[in-house]
Amino acid sequence: MRKHSVIESTPNSPLSRRPSFSRRSFLKVFSAAGAAACASAAKPAEAQNTEKQEELMTVLDISKCVGCGECVAACKESNAHKYPTVRKPIPKMFPPRVKVEDWSDKKDVDDRLTPYNWLYIQTAELEHDGEDFELNIPRRCLHCTNPPCANLCPWGAALKEDTGIVRIDEDICLGGAKCRTVCPWHIPQRQSGAGLYLDLLPRFAGNGTMLKCDRCYDKIAEGKEPACITACPEDIQTIGPRSMMIKHAKALAASMNGYIYGLDENGGTNTIYVSPVPFEKINNAIEKGRGRPNLAPVKNSMANEETLTSALIAAPLAGIAAGVLKIFSDARKEKQND
Repeated sequence: MRKHSVIESTPNSPLSRRPSFSRRSFLKVFSAAGAAACASAAKPAEAQNTEKQEELMTVLDISKCVGCGECVAACKESNAHKYPTVRKPIPKMFPPRVKVEDWSDKKDVDDRLTPYNWLYIQTAELEHDGEDFELNIPRRCLHCTNPPCANLCPWGAALKEDTGIVRIDEDICLGGAKCRTVCPWHIPQRQSGAGLYLDLLPRFAGNGTMLKCDRCYDKIAEGKEPACITACPEDIQTIGPRSMMIKHAKALAASMNGYIYGLDENGGTNTIYVSPVPFEKINNAIEKGRGRPNLAPVKNSMANEETLTSALIAAPLAGIAAGVLKIFSDARKEKQND
């Protein structure tokens, strides 16, 4: 019989203590970060405050996850209003270089990432130091600190907020999938037949819209926690200011003689996994492929000179493109509301 890793704790052990901040202090951080993000979006560029809030990071103790799926269900329910509406028949592309990816009739799929499922549970059964483990790992976007998806999107549709959240603006995304190509884990997923391209260039644009976890940015802006965190009955996730969460992750890893993933991967992410088993072994034990990301070591993709040059060239063009697409998007919404 497989068994979960059980970490014993005492009243004074690192595992029995949360970091020295309360839920109220969390909400203060969320409110301040959300207000700053909203204010930043509302102000002209020259009037924006240059002082940034500290980014938010999530730490996941996967030794505690039982794979119940409550987080997956909560994510779907909370974000259902963001899911795309598909217009059929889906236009064929010319030239036919981009394949149709239609998940509109498979919305219940929850064993991989899809446009309608931004979080799923990977399970790894393995042996380490003579002990059998069954580990469950909630997988979603890792929200990189220097995200290639946001740096290299040619249309400026992917963006990183001051909160550390990396998200895709569905109003201007054309579904070109550059974000998925440059993501080390290939996280974003395309839904064809939805989005701005239908009214702009239905046979020549990107063939849909890209979707992924946006860490419930709208809830964060309201001072609330992401849906997956509040729904978890095992309390495996902790969210807070990045510097504090790094200390928490390191203390947690030390307490179980464990391992950390995400702190250095791709130059650092704002999602950190802590495990009692080396991630190399976990990566060898999980199912990988389309919509099922790996847990392998990842070099900093934005440290590559060629990639940096591409980002520098793309940035001003993407800004212009985003502005133009936003005008089209607003006009499209007005037409739909008439």
